[in-house]
Amino acid sequence: MIRRTFFNLIGGVSLLLGILGIFLPLLPTTPFVLLASACFMRGSPRFHHWLNQHPTLGPMLHNWHQNRAVTKRVKRNGLITILLSFSFSIYVAPVFWVKCMLIVLLVVLITWFIRLPTHE
Repeated sequence: MIRRTFFNLIGGVSLLLGILGIFLPLLPTTPFVLLASACFMRGSPRFHHWLNQHPTLGPMLHNWHQNRAVTKRVKRNGLITILLSFSFSIYVAPVFWVKCMLIVLLVVLITWFIRLPTHE
């Protein structure tokens, strides 16, 4: 019982952070959604089923579990979102060293993201 509650708590927090990551530039969405799926698989079959049947997140999760890859559409949309959110963050950052740090993080994130395998 305690184990299921623990996995449900971690899964819920991970899903919340994943949803926040859609809107916040430095918070990744995909790893948190994958963690939520894994936790719900162990803690709540009902939430795991709901997450995997979700119209937006379900196909991404299925593709990742089956192929360890993302679709070209997900990669394109991700790149656009990353570039827009980081550009906005760099523009509004008041301190020069913060702008430099954001640029370095952008380069690292883009490099990692482009290297993700694609699958249709």
